[in-house]
Amino acid sequence: MVASSFAVLRASRLCQWGWKSWTQLSGPPPLSTGGRTTFARTNATLSLEPGSRSCWDEPLSITVRGLAPEQPVTLRAALRDEKGALFRAHARYRADAGGELDLARAPALGGSFTGLEPMGLIWAMEPERPLWRLVKRDVQKPYVVELEVLDGHEPDGGQRLAQAVHERHFMAPGVRRVPVRDGRVRATLFLPPEPGPFPGIIDLFGVGGGLLEYRASLLAGKGFAVMALAYYNYDDLPKTMETMRIEYFEEAVNYLRGHPEVKGPGIGLLGISKGGELGLAMASFLKGITAAVVINGSVAAVGNTVCYKDETIPPVSLLRDKVKMTKDGLLDVVEALQSPLVDKKSFIPVERSDTTFLFLVGQDDHNWKSEFYAREASKRLQAHGKEKPQIICYPEAGHYIEPPYFPLCSAGMHLLVGANITFGGEPKPHSVAQLDAWQQLQTFFHKQLSGKS
Repeated sequence: MVASSFAVLRASRLCQWGWKSWTQLSGPPPLSTGGRTTFARTNATLSLEPGSRSCWDEPLSITVRGLAPEQPVTLRAALRDEKGALFRAHARYRADAGGELDLARAPALGGSFTGLEPMGLIWAMEPERPLWRLVKRDVQKPYVVELEVLDGHEPDGGQRLAQAVHERHFMAPGVRRVPVRDGRVRATLFLPPEPGPFPGIIDLFGVGGGLLEYRASLLAGKGFAVMALAYYNYDDLPKTMETMRIEYFEEAVNYLRGHPEVKGPGIGLLGISKGGELGLAMASFLKGITAAVVINGSVAAVGNTVCYKDETIPPVSLLRDKVKMTKDGLLDVVEALQSPLVDKKSFIPVERSDTTFLFLVGQDDHNWKSEFYAREASKRLQAHGKEKPQIICYPEAGHYIEPPYFPLCSAGMHLLVGANITFGGEPKPHSVAQLDAWQQLQTFFHKQLSGKS
């Protein structure tokens, strides 16, 4: 895609906010002379590859041509989420001797990030609204990313030289979205375009509740049948989660295992945060779960009781005196949960599981002690003669390890705590962790569920 003037963007139907909104969003208004509007002429073009659209987890090539030799420029990117929250990033660059700027070869000299970061304008975005997390609610609609090239390195932006819009989609072409209402199960199943059967995965998120589909929809484009599963605060499901009954999740496992487009005999589980904790509980009590990826999950019940048939796992105790306040006025709760080595009845009985596990751990997770939980789960599994799980640790990565290029959410509201807490992480190493974790979990599931190396 090549965009070289205001007329290109004005004619484009990809811009969801319209011409007036773009000028308000992206910088200084057009020049005005004698009551009529004129636009600065430039030979600069902004090229994107893939062109007008790509999937969110795909890299994007960004190149500017037609600049003066070694011309200083600033690139800016912006998008709005479904609730209208604005996310933005910018970086300062210098064109090469031929007047070209390729973000794959040119390091950023300052701004939202520095160094050679071809996707920095996406992963380094920050919300205009404080403590706001970028969460995709409707995977059938893309995020529209607006990019612009400004002359110079002035903080407020110089003359606009070129601009473009690009759609970042969450469903690859041909991916099928199938709402699921089967018995008590409330979910959405995503199927690849080609004929099945496919390796099946249940996808679980954390305490935010509802039904989040964006990870499942992206993974379906990689050859998996992925069911995004709601478990509270959605449709007619319970509004709270004082008690998590594993029988509900058993229904979901049976549904997916019995689906004609799902390859057996077993399925996979993918869970982050509370979803990782529930994934461990499912793998401990239920049959038919071949592989599980736990992203920053707990090995103990936290905040609610976990029940299966006549067994009950009580939540670990809260250590309120261990809650700290950061210099930014956020709560740090990483020490606020009693160890399951002390509250032994709260330890999920992972030793019963025959599942193969992969733990993905952010070593700067301040939601809870994810690395400690992963290593204690590994010790217990091995002590009972079970397979040693793989643990991959990411330095300076925080709690929300998402698909690639999602901006870091280092702090925000925690529903169980009822206050804003720090989730940890540093933007650049966290982005590296997300890119690697995305590849690691796909490789793991392909190997464990399909026998592919």
